[in-house]
Amino acid sequence: MKTTARNAKAPFGKGKFSKVKNVRYLSWEDAFDVEFEDGLCILEPHTTIRKANKISPKAKFDHLEVEDWCQAGFYIHYDNGQTAEVSWAFIRELPPKK
Repeated sequence: MKTTARNAKAPFGKGKFSKVKNVRYLSWEDAFDVEFEDGLCILEPHTTIRKANKISPKAKFDHLEVEDWCQAGFYIHYDNGQTAEVSWAFIRELPPKK
């Protein structure tokens, strides 16, 4: 299993769908290690997920769950009741250019 960062991401709209196989929170990195069925692993910083989902900076990570129906993303639950929804495209694609 090879974890990689930005260089594995495709341009917006060009990413190839692959089911999310496993997700784990790495507290020492404050990041999520996302593994896909095609073998690609990407380490996504928690700060980018917080910013995209407008999560309070005071909210603490509680638990996460992979979407069980089509495995196209996962949910991060926080101690204050907020939930961040993260799709496969958010992890695998670069943001669109303005």
